[in-house]
Amino acid sequence: MTDVDALAEDLRREGEEADALVADLPAPQWARATPAPGWTIAHQIAHLAWTDRVALLSATDPAAFADTLAAAAAAPDTHVDTAAERGAAAPPAALLAEWRSGRAALLEALARVPAGTRLPWFGPPMKAASMLTARLMETWAHALDIADALGVRRSPTGRLRHVAHLGVRTRDFAFAVHGLDAPGAPFRVELDPPGGGAPWSWGPADAAERVTGPAEDFCLLVVRRRHRADLALRAHGPAADRWLDVAQAFAGPPGTPRPPAATAR
Repeated sequence: MTDVDALAEDLRREGEEADALVADLPAPQWARATPAPGWTIAHQIAHLAWTDRVALLSATDPAAFADTLAAAAAAPDTHVDTAAERGAAAPPAALLAEWRSGRAALLEALARVPAGTRLPWFGPPMKAASMLTARLMETWAHALDIADALGVRRSPTGRLRHVAHLGVRTRDFAFAVHGLDAPGAPFRVELDPPGGGAPWSWGPADAAERVTGPAEDFCLLVVRRRHRADLALRAHGPAADRWLDVAQAFAGPPGTPRPPAATAR
């Protein structure tokens, strides 16, 4: 199995777990509010369906994707919410069917992307493997919002390694999107995986700046679904400490940060 095949399988499984949260949900429950301000469960699924559809355009119709990119550039602060609002207006059964068919079509399309080809996106162009990783990250993050709305605790899996990898790779982007200069030296990141085992690690072992802690907590931080104060992450060094304040693994503006649990109650 190639790296792309393995990533596609992990994305498929992540989508199925997210799907299971809503598959049997009564239609009125799709209007339940999630932690994202103004977004219901229907908005969350609509956003995933929309981003899968846009990713499919990137892989199969670059000209159509360019039109989408231009529309987003014309309304940078509202295009995501507008797309979610439009999709959430559909009947839940129709929205769920659209999301399912879009997920399947995207996996098929990304499997056919020639090795080395870079696909356009809202941030830097990316190869198929990076697109799969980004879609897995988004699926996991928005499924978290749905689970929070339903009061469900999702069990972390080894697929979080992809989310953590993206969180590490986007370090300099996270500084830039907050108007900060990125540190010049690499960091060491050591994370304890779900279920135990050898730590997941990135960066030189002798780096002066380090981040350590549970992998799930790091992933929750970089998708900005939990406040740093509620996570068991440790920063060793001032630059690493600053990173944990701004880290994000997704393209676009950081949005409104989640408050600490103590102030959210």
